[in-house]
Amino acid sequence: MTLWLTRIVPSPSSREARRDLSGSDHGIRLHQRMLQMFPDGVEGPARAAFGVLFRAEDSPRGPQILLQSHMQPDATRLPDAYGSVETRSLDALLANLHKGMVVNYRCVANPVRKPRATCREAYNLPPVVALSGNAAVEWWERQSHAAGLEPLHINAHPLATVRGQRASKGPAAQQRIRHARTQFDGTARVLDAELLREKLATGIGRAKAYGCGLLSIAPTQR
Repeated sequence: MTLWLTRIVPSPSSREARRDLSGSDHGIRLHQRMLQMFPDGVEGPARAAFGVLFRAEDSPRGPQILLQSHMQPDATRLPDAYGSVETRSLDALLANLHKGMVVNYRCVANPVRKPRATCREAYNLPPVVALSGNAAVEWWERQSHAAGLEPLHINAHPLATVRGQRASKGPAAQQRIRHARTQFDGTARVLDAELLREKLATGIGRAKAYGCGLLSIAPTQR
């Protein structure tokens, strides 16, 4: 399966792009915007059907959106003058992965735990508890090993929580979402290349529809 990585550099003059990147609910709007670049009418959730994962981040060129998918997106479906778009295949990167290889990584994720019912009752906890600090780092260590990576260095810092209405109309408009986010950067050694390829394609953790879970790697420069 080919994975495609698309880099979108939004134009500062685009009203739609500015709106998509602003506010605590930007992850919801970007989810809808990214799916616009793929065919309509698929069975089941479109995000899963096309393997859509995305992340908005700052770069030396300014804000950018990274979009990964199983299908090459159609940038002509974006609003006019939305921004510059570049798409490339990740086949060469995936083919060159091997055990012992050291890579740089980045992932914006939603580190959480689900307390057992007895623990929730004893401490009055919600069904899902967001993690921060050392607990978030420990969560990332577990996720890394589950993805075939041995983290050598971890830099974790919290990002603004994504929150807002799930949709603007219909029953989903009554549903509120709230996803805490942490950005993890560092270096790691590949333990299982096949498992890593699988996790690169499927993403890490929860809240993938709202800008979490995209794992990006690049070989370190020796």
